[in-house]
Amino acid sequence: MTYLGLAAVFTAVTVPVLAVAVVRRRPDRRWWAATGLTALALVVLTAVFDSIMIAADLFRFDEESLTGIHVGLAPIEDFAWPIAATILVSSLLLLLAPAREPAEDRS
Repeated sequence: MTYLGLAAVFTAVTVPVLAVAVVRRRPDRRWWAATGLTALALVVLTAVFDSIMIAADLFRFDEESLTGIHVGLAPIEDFAWPIAATILVSSLLLLLAPAREPAEDRS
């Protein structure tokens, strides 16, 4: 199995959790913004620190199992993990948080 195939399977497992969380809890714009910013931060950190670790020769990839697309020195497949983690953790937090009470009309 290629790295991309493994990343696709792992990410695909997180999408139904997100779907359930969104349907059950109907998150607002703040949740979506926070989740998006978290994903963006993790992707940037992955690009920076994966590139540093690869440059330091701390680990290597089987080049035949990669797509060949890189951001810095980091293969594109490595970015599936922070995205999947963001989806899964954010969705689970949304599902496990206590339900909010509807705001009362104060007219």
